[in-house]
Amino acid sequence: MKDSSAVRMDKVTKRFGSVLANDAVSMNINYGEILSILGENGSGKTTLMNMLAGIYYPDEGDMYVNGKEVAITSPHDAFELGIGMIHQHFKLIDVFTASENIILGLKGEKMTYDLAQVDQKVEQIARQYGFDIDPRQKVYEMSVAQKQTLEIVKILFRGANILILDEPTAVLTPQETEKLFNILRAMRADGKAIVLITHKLNEVLELSDRVTILRKGKYITTIPTPVANEQILTEAMVGEKVTLDINRPMPVDREKRLEIRNVTVYGKDRVKALDRVGFDVYSGEILGIAGISGCGQKELLESIAGLQAIEEGGSIRYFSPEGGKHELAKARPREIRDLGIHLSFVPEDRLGMGLVASLGMVENMMLKDYDKGKSPFLDKSGPKKLADDVKQELDVSTPSLDTPVRKLSGGNVQKVLVGREIAAEPSVLMTAYAVRGLDISKSYTIYNLLTEQKMKGVAVIYVGEDLDVLLALADRILVLCSGKVNGIFDARKVTKEEIGRRMTNLAKGDA
Repeated sequence: MKDSSAVRMDKVTKRFGSVLANDAVSMNINYGEILSILGENGSGKTTLMNMLAGIYYPDEGDMYVNGKEVAITSPHDAFELGIGMIHQHFKLIDVFTASENIILGLKGEKMTYDLAQVDQKVEQIARQYGFDIDPRQKVYEMSVAQKQTLEIVKILFRGANILILDEPTAVLTPQETEKLFNILRAMRADGKAIVLITHKLNEVLELSDRVTILRKGKYITTIPTPVANEQILTEAMVGEKVTLDINRPMPVDREKRLEIRNVTVYGKDRVKALDRVGFDVYSGEILGIAGISGCGQKELLESIAGLQAIEEGGSIRYFSPEGGKHELAKARPREIRDLGIHLSFVPEDRLGMGLVASLGMVENMMLKDYDKGKSPFLDKSGPKKLADDVKQELDVSTPSLDTPVRKLSGGNVQKVLVGREIAAEPSVLMTAYAVRGLDISKSYTIYNLLTEQKMKGVAVIYVGEDLDVLLALADRILVLCSGKVNGIFDARKVTKEEIGRRMTNLAKGDA
């Protein structure tokens, strides 16, 4: 039986230039437990674990594995010590099978396996922990959950006893998440040491044994999960009292703003991204869009915004608050604006589509109306005030309003984009992953801003990854599955399990 101590970090420090990512962090990881690491964006969670995984090397401090001081200078060193990390972005070769990916890069004796032996060992690992994996399946044929399973099996195959998972449920359905949790529990029962980096407090409370809190690169505390709750964890992360309630008043004075009928969109290689999609959007409500990654969410919002061509026969009709009607199916973004339609869009691609990376906040605020200037000497007083208001309200961290936004963190870039679109006073506001990259306190700020827009009579469309948030924030939830509408539900009555089922299985008659 192993000693319970798997890893001990002693005053570990990591700098990137003038940025102190980890500041003398000391903590323990034990065998036979699941340890969650929590912290706001930029608190140093992933950086700390990347040092344990051999991706970064500490500038100061010591690390001990199984009681012995070690120097981990590469992922290979980490593997030799039984440490494996599953990153948010999978490191797999699409055209290879599961087994081929598993043995890719192995050295020494482990390379003597032939593929038949590898298949057998993969199947044995799958039986032991409850994995659902086909060793001969090609990666490009796999779902996101299957790819994640493969990454976990890959490091177990290589002998890992210490596993680090970075945001493992970000793109999983509730059913896939529960399956993963059962696997992690089985691994814990087998004596593995498991580290979970996540921002989902409900998952931390459900799964982990202890929770370690980091704040601004410093170790704050470790809390036994049985004595923790969301409020305790959040206040430890933020350092002050935070309100975690999403206010959801009932919609009032609902009026139809968008009528979408028979919308079909083709993506790359003429693959159908949206298939005869139809639904209505109303003022004074938040319509949540649920679906696994790549099910047409991006194409849906872009088609409404005039950024995607839709097939003949499709219709996107806008009903203005003044009573006018406009067909938007063939309109481009500038034509939509010239019609007097106030439509704001927070895209998934923040710097590629939403903002100009080389410009500062003031210039990015001007982009909405750049073509209305009468001379090259544009008046910046209005955009500057708007930029300053957004900076103050959303606590944007930037050296100055003129600093290029590409130099800001992802979370701060998101604040700039969301703030600009809300400030445009739209009649329709569409957001794709509006809180991606934001810490929990600023996420709740965004949720409340969206609710304020709803109460002002704005029709809000919210595409999100966290079903718990969708169920608490939205009034109705539309589920996309394989590019089709697979049900529209009252968010106050539907269960998370039903939404999860609809995300992965088309209802009868829709296949």
